[in-house]
Amino acid sequence: MLSINLKTAKTAILAPLFILSIIAFNCKQPPVVKHDGVKDLISFKPIEGISYSEIARRTEDGLSFNNAGYQLEPQWKMKFVSDDSVSIYSPTKKQFINFPLTCGYDSIFNTARTWLKVKVMTKDSLITEVLSAEADSVDTHGTRVYMTFYADNYVKNVLHGDLSKCKSPSLKDTAYIKWLSAAANKDPDKAFAARQPVQIKSKTRLVSIEKRVTEPTLLNNFDTSSDYMAPSFYIIINKAHTDFHYSFSVNVDEQGQMHYVKPLIPTTSEYYIDHSKAVMDSYLKQYLNLKPGTTLGIVHTSEIAIHVTGRRGA
Repeated sequence: MLSINLKTAKTAILAPLFILSIIAFNCKQPPVVKHDGVKDLISFKPIEGISYSEIARRTEDGLSFNNAGYQLEPQWKMKFVSDDSVSIYSPTKKQFINFPLTCGYDSIFNTARTWLKVKVMTKDSLITEVLSAEADSVDTHGTRVYMTFYADNYVKNVLHGDLSKCKSPSLKDTAYIKWLSAAANKDPDKAFAARQPVQIKSKTRLVSIEKRVTEPTLLNNFDTSSDYMAPSFYIIINKAHTDFHYSFSVNVDEQGQMHYVKPLIPTTSEYYIDHSKAVMDSYLKQYLNLKPGTTLGIVHTSEIAIHVTGRRGA
């Protein structure tokens, strides 16, 4: 339903451009009229009952990706139903859920555990800026991450249901990912998360593989981005030469080759590092086939976590 990972999204350091670039899409747009009043108490009375769908979520320079590989995805569908309630669609439950709505000054409001600031509000479109919050404090300066919504009626009657150009990654996104990929493939230390993560298959029945999958819940704000930002694989090797368990990260390059990065437990033990490297170089490289990760169809080096257990007697 809702996935705004601010901590990850803010890792990008990107050159600011004019704010209207966030809505410079290759599709016809509704007229934009700024919300009246900057410091007034926000009210959604003028748009109550109108269903909106998010068609873009981007930083102010027009990108939907940052340098860590995190993608801002348009996900929300919502309707303001009263002064204190907003209905938001949950794709996991496949239904709309009513959330409390708290309206504040300076066009700020809170719903679904998220603080937002209205930048544009019309019966055809809505643009909000995501705000960061810590405990009881809200940073009203904003995160420079913007959510753009179109009214469902506008999509149906003006765009005739065609949102493909609006919701697709832009040419600017593609150019940025190509640049990041070239750097990562040249220097593994510049690896970034692959939107379609590394895939691992076993060559033998002696090895079983399980990939961690995050369940979207209210506790994690329905955010499952860790599945591609930090892919984790749990591997069991039966009939190993000895019992062992190691956790470490590797970079998987564009050829599908593993390169040891570091242990995933707090240790400075040379024994642990040397033996976990040996497990990678012997068992894993011998028994596994790896398909490298991709973003926008571009193959690039990315990092994954491996938790491998050897069972001698199994």
